[in-house]
Amino acid sequence: MAVPPFHQFMLPFLQYTGDGNEHAFSELFGHLASHFNLSEADLKEVLPSGRQTRFRNRVYWARAYLGQARLLDLTGRGRFRITERGKALLAQKPDAISSKLLAQYPEFQAFHAAASEAKAEPGKLQEKTEHEESALSPEEQLETSYQSVRAQLAQTLLAQIMKSPPDFFEQLVVDLLVGMGYGGSRADAGQAVGQTGDNGIDGIIKEDRLGLDIVYLQAKRWDESRSVSSREVRDFTGSLEGHGANKGVLITTSRFTKDALDFAKRLQQKKIVLIDGEKLTELMIDYGIGVTDVASYTVKKIDPDYFGVE
Repeated sequence: MAVPPFHQFMLPFLQYTGDGNEHAFSELFGHLASHFNLSEADLKEVLPSGRQTRFRNRVYWARAYLGQARLLDLTGRGRFRITERGKALLAQKPDAISSKLLAQYPEFQAFHAAASEAKAEPGKLQEKTEHEESALSPEEQLETSYQSVRAQLAQTLLAQIMKSPPDFFEQLVVDLLVGMGYGGSRADAGQAVGQTGDNGIDGIIKEDRLGLDIVYLQAKRWDESRSVSSREVRDFTGSLEGHGANKGVLITTSRFTKDALDFAKRLQQKKIVLIDGEKLTELMIDYGIGVTDVASYTVKKIDPDYFGVE
């Protein structure tokens, strides 16, 4: 089964600590994975950021919510014990633990109100959490929102590229290559990349600022109705020798056919990188080409070395 929503971890988490003994995360991870019959693939699934598994993130947030409601006490680095309040809640034999249930505790009320940047009244918070229990942890919601904004920006970028004239596309490619550290100076890259017609450009660029190796480049500004086939990739590969290059980058604003992707993977003597429209806009966003910052948010977490907790 898939990794359950983080709030579904809270009841079995608290039940496991019901013996009153001190427990560690290492125990809970194994217990909860077994409780929900999670596969190795489930346990290895990562968040969009790639920095943490979804399973561990949701278990951490389940513990955080239980802690904010004072159902658990932190007793050391990555260790905790159920409180008397937690035992009292288990004695009620709840079917599940949700944000609505935790809203009965004033400490959780304060935590949830601060997290929502709203001074919610107790009744209003209970009403809100009843309808807004999410499968995602707060950190996942943040990452999901970021990825959604990024995807919308990528679509807008690609549409803007297609509206721009061919000479602007040449400038964009040069700016991106220089931003990524290729082509030497912008003047060097600009001289090395030139128009070829067919809504495309090609040229030779330096792989590094010293020019120790060269990369043959071709870029095709094609609309979505026209995909780059294996024939175009083979022609591109054949052009490498004529330009004295063993490495090449083929960029398109559209996409590559499966045959084209398979052909590039099978190459032995030459290294070919294929960049489609989706990857192109991803690189533009990552290297700040054609985009500008609107706001920046830094997500922080507890320093375990400072507090001695995990």
